[in-house]
Amino acid sequence: MLLYFLRRLLLSLAQLLGLAIVVFLILQAVPGDPVKIMLGERASPEYVETVREQMGLNEPVLAQLWMYLGRILSGNFGDSVTFGQSIPSLVASRIEPSAYLITYGLLLAVVFGSVLGIVAAIRSGSVADFSIRILATAIFAMPAFWVGLVLSLILGIQLGWFPVSGYEPGLAGALRTLTLPAIAIALSLIAVVLRTLRASMKRVLGTEYVEAARARGYSESRVIGKHALRNAVTPTISVLAVVLGFLIGGTAVIEQVFSIPGLGSLLVQAVERRDYPVVQVLALLAGAVVILAGLVADLLQAGLDPRVRSAIQNG
Repeated sequence: MLLYFLRRLLLSLAQLLGLAIVVFLILQAVPGDPVKIMLGERASPEYVETVREQMGLNEPVLAQLWMYLGRILSGNFGDSVTFGQSIPSLVASRIEPSAYLITYGLLLAVVFGSVLGIVAAIRSGSVADFSIRILATAIFAMPAFWVGLVLSLILGIQLGWFPVSGYEPGLAGALRTLTLPAIAIALSLIAVVLRTLRASMKRVLGTEYVEAARARGYSESRVIGKHALRNAVTPTISVLAVVLGFLIGGTAVIEQVFSIPGLGSLLVQAVERRDYPVVQVLALLAGAVVILAGLVADLLQAGLDPRVRSAIQNG
């Protein structure tokens, strides 16, 4: 198991390196002079040249790549020209709202999606199963930003239960201000969790070891919770690791709708200002989170599913 962890960790590091190179090449592929684009046409040639020198853009491409990888390892990403502060401090000041929002939305999706998926699998073919699947399909078809606007109108403006914009720091403030955007994010993920867990749960409930557990007189809750769910949940973990990338992308839109000062809104602002170094760092950070999620998902699968552990030991 330790050897598998080390192999998987090395693979993740290689993926991070490849991601960093791809992000660098994308910036190199931007047509025109990125400094002139960031500073605008009114910037003096002397100032443009100074910024180019500071960013190392006068060096050969391979030298720029080497300096760029060195900055990643040291955590020194330089300063943002348009925001007027260092990029690490800029990202750090925006990371809390996004982290709370993604975690909150993911927890809601996992809890409600799992409950509905288990109910649909247990009552497969019933009216409840059919209704749950129809509802999940309808919710999945709704754009997250539209759901957010509807929630703001009904729960925020008409009923006044939650604020419709802004962010309050701290756990209590985050729960109050991020509930509506978290629900908007979670609704699109609930359908994914529900369908994946229902399919795997339905398959596991028909296996011989589940029938043997029932024959031993175990209660249905123990059969489902201990014997069936543990093996059925592994495909859902893999799917969640994949959709996390889409969740991060959708967060940018939701943060704009609810005026949340997180990384998503920072990305939109950086794109509008053509601040490519900030966009570069945010893209690298998002990719690193997805790679880390894949690593954690693989380790959880190996810990939960004996078949995966057996395959690792035999392989």
